[in-house]
Amino acid sequence: MANKNQSIVAGSLGAVAQKNNETLASSFLNVECVAMVDTSGSMGAHDAEGDDTRYNAACRELERLQAENAGKIAVCSFSDHAIFCPGGVPQYLGSGTDMIAALRMLKMADGCGIRLILISDGCPDDQAGTLKEAGKFSSKIDTIFIGPESGFGRDFLYKLARATGGLSITNPAADLGKGKLSDNITKLIGSGA
Repeated sequence: MANKNQSIVAGSLGAVAQKNNETLASSFLNVECVAMVDTSGSMGAHDAEGDDTRYNAACRELERLQAENAGKIAVCSFSDHAIFCPGGVPQYLGSGTDMIAALRMLKMADGCGIRLILISDGCPDDQAGTLKEAGKFSSKIDTIFIGPESGFGRDFLYKLARATGGLSITNPAADLGKGKLSDNITKLIGSGA
């Protein structure tokens, strides 16, 4: 899997900071959404013959979304640990799925009026621990499932969103690359729910 994280996509926090000659911290003041993207090994899967990987499709969708919402979306990624991706490209880490680490990073935006969205195929290393960590949030956590139609991970993501009062969207991998992921994130940002 190629490491795309060296790129800075148009509309990312890094691009906006460069364009406006400001710090990343300053550009973060306009953020409306933090998108935490699962980049564990399972995100390298192809769900249908000829389809791109879940990861590559998600990157394309996020690139489009940031171009349309410049400086409003902070991108982070997680696998065995979570990282901030100021260039707007989730770093493919390709290992386990430490969703607790992802939630602990999202906690920085808890209670700030910023939309928190976790995008995953829903197979965390520790389901009970992840739900316990989610229970510590005052903000809602929305989830978007990307994976096979029959993926059991969508049930877990539904439970995670429900634990915080958030919304859960199923975005089958077959829809990736067709604008569905970015459309769903746009709906979540604009819904105010």
